[in-house]
Amino acid sequence: MSTQTQGTGEGKGLATGTLGLWGSTVIGLASTAPVYSLAATLGFVVITVGAQAPIAFVIAFVPMLLIAFAYRELNRDVPDCGTTFTWATKAFGPWVGWLGGWGVAVAGTIVLANLAQIGGIYFWLLVAPDLAENVFVVTLTGVIFIALMSWISYRGLEVGERLQNILLGVQYLALALFVIFASIAVFTGTAPEGSTTPDWSWFNPLGFESFDGFVEAVLLALFIYWGWDTCLALNEETKDPKRIPGRAAVLTTLILLITYVGVTVAAMSYAGLGDTGMGLGNEGNADDVFFALKDALFGPWAWLLVVAVMISAVSSTQTTILPTARGTLAMAVYKALPKKFATVHPRYHTPSFSTLLMGFVAIVFYVGMTLISDNILQDTVLSLGLAIAFYYAITGFACVWYFRKTLFQSWANFWNRLVFPLVGAVLLTFAFVYSAIDMLDPEYGYTVLFGVGGVFVVGVGSLVLGAVLMVVYSFFPRSKPFFRGESLNRDTEVLVPEDEQVIIRSVDGGV
Repeated sequence: MSTQTQGTGEGKGLATGTLGLWGSTVIGLASTAPVYSLAATLGFVVITVGAQAPIAFVIAFVPMLLIAFAYRELNRDVPDCGTTFTWATKAFGPWVGWLGGWGVAVAGTIVLANLAQIGGIYFWLLVAPDLAENVFVVTLTGVIFIALMSWISYRGLEVGERLQNILLGVQYLALALFVIFASIAVFTGTAPEGSTTPDWSWFNPLGFESFDGFVEAVLLALFIYWGWDTCLALNEETKDPKRIPGRAAVLTTLILLITYVGVTVAAMSYAGLGDTGMGLGNEGNADDVFFALKDALFGPWAWLLVVAVMISAVSSTQTTILPTARGTLAMAVYKALPKKFATVHPRYHTPSFSTLLMGFVAIVFYVGMTLISDNILQDTVLSLGLAIAFYYAITGFACVWYFRKTLFQSWANFWNRLVFPLVGAVLLTFAFVYSAIDMLDPEYGYTVLFGVGGVFVVGVGSLVLGAVLMVVYSFFPRSKPFFRGESLNRDTEVLVPEDEQVIIRSVDGGV
């Protein structure tokens, strides 16, 4: 016989009390795919702003941290797995709330396709490099990765947490070795020609040569922090759900800041900023800085960096499914989506239908985009920042409005519920508008659709599609209680677990 703590009361049927602070933080870190995010972004940031790359990562961290405070405050009052959807509905009503939930789903679907492709490419770079350029083989491998990670998510959060501990450990081992090897080479004089010692001017916020370059670099850097909010989407399955998820979110963003800045400084020092050879200013290295430096820095152990990038993409595939599935679960529970989305597996206590559907939709999207054009798939990734900024900003504004009556009751409320969330939301709104205008340029991205940049069409179009679907669904009978503000409003008691009881399980899993 064994015991397990399981929430009761008005919960949604999820396995409460599964994650502690460590597990929640691990999943938050894994969701950001730190190794892959750096590999794919660092080179482009350096090309854009040169030596100011470290301060660009620091500045991009600011709105993430500010929005993390908004998540923490809202979660303390409403620890619901619907997160942005639930909070925005309570603050602004059903229409804004539904669109916030849609933004989370769009971001998850787009990034899953990209992560699957990267996982497939790096798997074959490791096993049989010639096949890494075979579109059919890479796509099939990516589909298998999505299916596998959907199944793991379906089987239960504990299984996923154990897996993420291992996968994240490999990622941070690779990053730690990268920083150590690069630092030793620089300070012992064995680094390649063009290397340089770190300089405090790299952290000068006034050192940017152009405002456009500054904004572009920060927008690029914003992407690599995205994913920490998975901690909050798993709040109902976390011990002390009102406190631990918020702490994990803030802790995750701080760890990411240290990681990204540390690796950036090490890479810039070792490779230098030149536009030839291994220099980070070389556009030929921008797609993957680690791949460009792995042989020189790791020698016979270069395969470790390839493994780390692959693991980073694959592990993030699993953790990206988690918040999206729980978001749609919450939307269905409050009648904002069809009832089927609210199905929870009786044994695994996971949102079974939403999880499997998320995997299926991601596979269809990935294969569809690949069949149309690899350029279209790349443009969908570039458009991802719009969806991220969209729902993060909604969350920040929702925090201010939801707590409007208590903002001035204490200094803590003033800073944590007003200043930090509002500034973060305004910054992200600016990022959204500036990016959207920039994306109108036909030269932006890899494709042109309807005479404007394909990135704009995909990014803005996906959000407009959500608005259309919302209006269409509002005519369905089941949706009436939600869109009339009856099933979820500011005064509604949300369906979250309140009490705990001990469930006795037999060895074979029976209760």
